[in-house]
Amino acid sequence: MQRNTTFYLPAREPLRSDPSFALDKDHVRGPFSFLNPTCARLDPTHSLLDHYAMEQSPGKSPQAHEEEEHTRPEPSQEMDGVAATSIQFEWRSRDNRKGRHKLVVTLADSASTTQYLTPPSSSTPRAILHGIWRMATWYPVWNVSYLVAITFTLGSVIWVLNAFFVWLPLVQPSTQFTNEITVAGGWTAFVGATVFEVGSVLLMLEAVNENQAGCFGWALERALESGDEEKEIGGWKIRPNKGCAHHHTNKGNFVGKRETGPTNDVKSEKRMGTGIDESDSGRPDNDTASPSSYTASSSTESAKSWQWFPSWHDLTTHYIFELGFLACCAQMFGASVFWISGFTAIPQINAILATNQADLNGAYWVPQIVGGTGFIVSGVLFMLETQPKWYIPVPKVLGWQIGLWNLIGAFGFTLCGALGPAYGNSGAQFEASLATFWGSWAFLMGSLVQWYESLHTHPVEERRAEKKEAAG
Repeated sequence: MQRNTTFYLPAREPLRSDPSFALDKDHVRGPFSFLNPTCARLDPTHSLLDHYAMEQSPGKSPQAHEEEEHTRPEPSQEMDGVAATSIQFEWRSRDNRKGRHKLVVTLADSASTTQYLTPPSSSTPRAILHGIWRMATWYPVWNVSYLVAITFTLGSVIWVLNAFFVWLPLVQPSTQFTNEITVAGGWTAFVGATVFEVGSVLLMLEAVNENQAGCFGWALERALESGDEEKEIGGWKIRPNKGCAHHHTNKGNFVGKRETGPTNDVKSEKRMGTGIDESDSGRPDNDTASPSSYTASSSTESAKSWQWFPSWHDLTTHYIFELGFLACCAQMFGASVFWISGFTAIPQINAILATNQADLNGAYWVPQIVGGTGFIVSGVLFMLETQPKWYIPVPKVLGWQIGLWNLIGAFGFTLCGALGPAYGNSGAQFEASLATFWGSWAFLMGSLVQWYESLHTHPVEERRAEKKEAAG
């Protein structure tokens, strides 16, 4: 069996311990047959709704709840939310690393088919503007994915400044100040390369601290029709869950055990993906356990302390088959080698190397070429991770856009290094500096999209119901 169509290690199957969700085996896929799946879909089962019904009306029997479903009035058009006939949880390996929870909803074509009231699509202009506003007003510094994005954004800004220092004097010589290219350009190159190295370290930490059990990340509650008196109607309202199994929500400590109980600011929230209260972290008794209770306890057991390095067993049985982890390794390798060129760009060091072209090429230009090549591999792998097939691009996916912009930036930095040995030629110097200029802007675009992605933790995708043709 191909590795990309099944979860080779059962322990890595998302929401494997939760009977409230069933894995859609026809939608487990990845771009390469010899690597792990990068995308899967899960359908909610009756256990999910039964559990929430019992939780919100504990005194009634399941039979009474079932009878109520047939007697409640249909949702009206004025209800708060988008009417949907079904929902799916779409798990992605990248989203799992980033603490994101994608909900796929099938829109209802009439009130009679409405089963859920969901948040609106997250790809509308209003939702995008709200996400941009959130970038300016929300600073979750305890979130490693947010720190990754902010670090790369800062590094890209520094490289944009560096590009102005080394390219603008060639375009407008009148703007040049004393030692602009060697001193200002050299020091910004060193600082920019160092910041990229820090970002790559954080990226690796993010990769090895992925959530292993999966996390739904949404909560369900009875839909209420507003008016003089609120009344229950048929259907369920879905909202983002403030607490989930990902370490990204842990405000208490950045490098420590993930929270296993409610935080002070969300004591009433359910801590696990399906909304189960985790105040009792032990496995529930078999005769009293609700179906989703297993998710809470099993997720707690699998939520290991923050790890700096994966175990050798995990590395050889799982991570080397993870496309996202391989992309992070390529990024880390590229940033580490590229940092050598940043270090040798320091004015005092570069002045000594400049006395011998071979030394300059080996210590300054070659690391740019090798490091830039690592960035190219990383960008390609990050794009492929989001694709259902290696040859099918998905430009509507944020992770794909991030990989594309980083790939463009990587080509710019690599081209700069490739033209470096001919830097004495005015044309080569101009093109090398120009490549750094547009490459740094591409990196900045990718970093800004990654910043947006890190705060956009509950994306919603809307789909139309497929119309069945009449028989005969």
